[in-house]
Amino acid sequence: MGESMSKRLKLVTGSEAEMEDRSFINPFPDWDQSLSVSSDPAEHSGGNEPLDADGKISDAFQKKVQSKITDLLQQMEEGLKTADPHDFSTYTGWTGIALLYLQLYRVTQEASHLQRALDYVKRALRNLNGRRVSFLCGDAGPLAVGAVVHHHLKNQTESQECLTKLLQLQRSVLSPDSDVPDELLYGRAGYLFALLYVNAEIGPDAVDNNTIIKVVTAVLESGKNLSKEEKKAERCPLLYEWHKKQYVGAAHGLAGIYYMLMQPSAKVSQDTLNELLRPSVDYVRHKKFRSGNYPSSLSNETDRLVHWCHGAPGVLHMLIMTHKVFRDEKYLRDAAECGEVIWQRGLLRKGYGLCHGTAGNGYALLSLYHATQDKKYLYRACKFAEWCLDYGTHGCRIPDRPYSLFEGMAGAIHYLSDVIQPEGSRFPAFEL
Repeated sequence: MGESMSKRLKLVTGSEAEMEDRSFINPFPDWDQSLSVSSDPAEHSGGNEPLDADGKISDAFQKKVQSKITDLLQQMEEGLKTADPHDFSTYTGWTGIALLYLQLYRVTQEASHLQRALDYVKRALRNLNGRRVSFLCGDAGPLAVGAVVHHHLKNQTESQECLTKLLQLQRSVLSPDSDVPDELLYGRAGYLFALLYVNAEIGPDAVDNNTIIKVVTAVLESGKNLSKEEKKAERCPLLYEWHKKQYVGAAHGLAGIYYMLMQPSAKVSQDTLNELLRPSVDYVRHKKFRSGNYPSSLSNETDRLVHWCHGAPGVLHMLIMTHKVFRDEKYLRDAAECGEVIWQRGLLRKGYGLCHGTAGNGYALLSLYHATQDKKYLYRACKFAEWCLDYGTHGCRIPDRPYSLFEGMAGAIHYLSDVIQPEGSRFPAFEL
């Protein structure tokens, strides 16, 4: 007993030291509820800036963000001159940059952004290698983004070509002897996202239901099989692993897979949602640390990572989706707990990017705002954006691909462009 207690104490004290090491202390004052109900606009001038008296993004903040986006875009374009010419991926390569310009086109309707998106996606499509099938790290990303960009440009022949090639990838996704994993970054959930993304952007019939059902079924069967093998069918009917580890987070783990399966456009039956997904989500919920954060894998007991890829920010999206599907307030309460963890520990030393950076954590706060309409979360998301406005001044680690969408500057720009139009914000390559 004494031995196990001292081990647990070590874990707690060790993780506290690591928390300090992984994030900056949040320097921002929190949302002041008393100001938000005040009728005197003068009282708003300091406290809850960057929101105005009506709880909307202030004009001054919008201008500041837009100016920074222009500045960062120039830096990014300059930096990309030395980027890996063969990296076509959404995660760190040319497709990610195309997706950023598609987003800038969406929020500004400037035709020049759509043209830039085309330039970059063409570059990506020339470098496909057939090794992977997911949206983030495989051929599905360039093909799906290519189909969407060409659709916007009314190049229907080229759009259809991309779609045809995207659908051809299903062979390796569905093959019973395939070694394709199930997770989002490299696996079937990442291919499923590509199909759902195309339907969301082009129209609900771009990819037929039958194909989506086949991919969903393959993911469900895989999860049921592993759960049986691990003798967890009662507690967690859908279990997944990557490299022999049962990860929890959005990139490699259960949260990302469950989140995709619960998308309304995945058309999973209500019985399956009730019998397989809900108990599996509840199983993950019971792994929560006392802090409100979540472990990186089911076997991990250290409370240290607060990233979209591992920890509360990715799990939060799963919890919000579960609340949408089942309308049970406990999921929203758990998501709000994740939000507190992110506010305290989400300004990351790893950088400003989406996967394991401050922008990715900011998107979790925006999703909480969408789910609750509580201005506190919009305010907090804006404060994370303010942090990104001082890009490069905090002494963060410089990522391997510093200008990319998921590791670097392009991701921060994407986040900034969404913060000033928060109602329509979407975490790229993840939220639909």
